[in-house]
Amino acid sequence: MTNEAARAHDDRVLYGCMGLGGSWAPDPYGPQDIDDAEAAVRAALDSGITAFDHADIYRHGKSEAVFGEVLARTPGLRERITLQSKCGIRLGGEDRPGMYDLRAGTITRRVEESLTRLRTDVLDVLLLHRPDPLADPDAVAQALHSLHRQGLVRAFGVSNMGAAQIAHLQARLDVPLVANQLEMSLHSRDWVEAGVLLNTPDSTRNGFPFGTLEHCRDHGIRLQAWGSLAQGRFTGRQQTPAEHATAQLLAELARHKDTTPETVLLWWLMRHPAGIAPVIGTARPERIHACRDAVLREPDLTHEEWYELWVTARGVPLP
Repeated sequence: MTNEAARAHDDRVLYGCMGLGGSWAPDPYGPQDIDDAEAAVRAALDSGITAFDHADIYRHGKSEAVFGEVLARTPGLRERITLQSKCGIRLGGEDRPGMYDLRAGTITRRVEESLTRLRTDVLDVLLLHRPDPLADPDAVAQALHSLHRQGLVRAFGVSNMGAAQIAHLQARLDVPLVANQLEMSLHSRDWVEAGVLLNTPDSTRNGFPFGTLEHCRDHGIRLQAWGSLAQGRFTGRQQTPAEHATAQLLAELARHKDTTPETVLLWWLMRHPAGIAPVIGTARPERIHACRDAVLREPDLTHEEWYELWVTARGVPLP
């Protein structure tokens, strides 16, 4: 593994930049959007986060563009961070439906566009955002090899892919896939429940590709958890009885451990032996700061506390 890939592999928490850049409408961003992005980036850096996750589609490219503005305002910052982006989704418009697109030419073009918006000459990591059923894996591999040889991308990974899809692509690559980004949280629990619902009636309702966690651990592929704060379901937006009970338990644990509920929520992911790196996507500086202990402290949850959070969030006992 290259030094750059190893660095990306070691990031404990990533900041997800989807909330930067203003609205999701394809209108221009303005000075306030740049200021807001700078405030979020500084809050992440103040909290010890140095890995930033993008995608070419976030806010129609505006998330990358305002981040590039922040880099231009802050000399030397690019050399101190890990910069990751994704490609492979095309948003729908008047002339076409939304779709996935991992054609070789599209991958190359999208990376070049991301580099321009981000005002950098290299991505530390490129993730393929979602599987494209029409993609030719040999052509995908050739495109990635070309980007690597040109020095445009240092390391590669995937997002929202299962073990078989990862192995299918890796067999054609000379460089290792270093990351797999999946939705994982105390709310979105299919990733952990897939391993315990086997041979139960509930297994038919679990859509997580069985064996993916094990494959990633065996092959040194870092699991990144998008949606790790569960969209605030346990820290202010709770609606169901299980969510209310979980929020109360998180608050109690946070008081006991002298930290925040957000940190405990991330610790629940990080306590898993798969070595999960949460991606936090809030654009609010105060909420970013609330995650600081997840970066600076080891996950402080006992075996029993981890299970208590899981079962409380489920709302029903384990099988």
